[in-house]
Amino acid sequence: MASAVDKLTLRGLTQCRGEVKLPGSKSIANRALLMAALCPQGQRTTLTNLLRSDDTQHMLGALRQLGVTVDENQADPTEVTVEGCGGRWMLSATELDLGNAGTAMRPLLAVLAATLQASQQITLTGNARMQERPIAALVESLQAQQGAIRYRNNAGYPPLQVESGLQAGRFVLDASASSQYVTALLMALPLLPGDSVLELKGEVVSWPYIRLTINMLRQFGIHIERLGKQSFMIRGEQKYQSPRSYWVEGDASAASYWLAAGLLGGGPLRIHGVGSKSLQGDIAFAEWLAKGGAKLEITDHYIDVLGGKWQGISGDFNAIPDAAMTFAPLALFARKATVIENVENWRIKETDRLEAMATELRKFGATVQLTRSSIRIEPPAKLQHAEVTTYDDHRMAMSFALLGFSASGVTICDPDCCAKTYPEFFSEFTRLCQ
Repeated sequence: MASAVDKLTLRGLTQCRGEVKLPGSKSIANRALLMAALCPQGQRTTLTNLLRSDDTQHMLGALRQLGVTVDENQADPTEVTVEGCGGRWMLSATELDLGNAGTAMRPLLAVLAATLQASQQITLTGNARMQERPIAALVESLQAQQGAIRYRNNAGYPPLQVESGLQAGRFVLDASASSQYVTALLMALPLLPGDSVLELKGEVVSWPYIRLTINMLRQFGIHIERLGKQSFMIRGEQKYQSPRSYWVEGDASAASYWLAAGLLGGGPLRIHGVGSKSLQGDIAFAEWLAKGGAKLEITDHYIDVLGGKWQGISGDFNAIPDAAMTFAPLALFARKATVIENVENWRIKETDRLEAMATELRKFGATVQLTRSSIRIEPPAKLQHAEVTTYDDHRMAMSFALLGFSASGVTICDPDCCAKTYPEFFSEFTRLCQ
């Protein structure tokens, strides 16, 4: 194994054993930070096991520019205390740069539309990729209820100018592209003066993330009433209430790389931070992995991987699209084709993940077929070494690390792109995998 600042080569790994503590979930961390900020003035919430990554730094930076007091524990950077402001923002900037953090952009857009005062105006922007990620469905739902949102450059994409004006009522949302749009409205609508109904249209993607949001809202004193399969009643004039302390559970999406590495490397590997009690839907990856041949022991808060023999898997992964990416490189170790279906929202993530995954897998000799929403991967008779372009996408980099368990190996370009959600991933990977 050789490494450099811009590239990392992994080859001939045969074991993965030991113990790893997962970083806190990005999805939970950014939700919890914003919910804590929305608690009444003076209520303080201490968040522990908080992920420190590019995405959470963008949320923390945005909250500070909105006038929120955030105290960091100098002895433990994973602990921060947020003082609520009840949505009464004291703006110190006219623009919030959210990088490529969708978990900051989408909820902040809706929450600010619901809470800005008549004299306030702010622009939400991000990096080049964020300005290519669609947001029209959420904007249209907000604008239909008098949300004062204007595109600054290209219609349908950030940057966006936001002002006050959002009214309670009937919100209709196309939820077929991203569950983050749903999360944004569920977090914002309880803050409006009147009651609202949220109706979701289309095939809703990533339902587990919506359930995660509702569970977290309940922990922060907000109650959402489900009216039907795809509709919710949201009472207005609700107030967020601090739970005083909030533990951010480990990142279940990140657990997928370790679960797969423990399978290929024989274990035993103990993964701390997720288990049967996890709020995150991506924990279902473990169940799928076991169906395909992994030997696992799942407890409330950790999982033991005891190796196994990978037979391969195919299925509908609409509910766990992020974790499902790990099955694509893993497909090259199977003896049969792998089909990952119903993941069209891969196309609007940090990169077009369907196209990117197909391009990189073919470099190893795989036969790949794409549709608009699925990928079929036929492993080659013999893997060849390849250099993987990661497209500034953390999940591309981490999932392709698994090819280090082949004799031919893999070279990963820009491994530091993992800083988005898991800055220590490759140092941990090289520690545990030999």
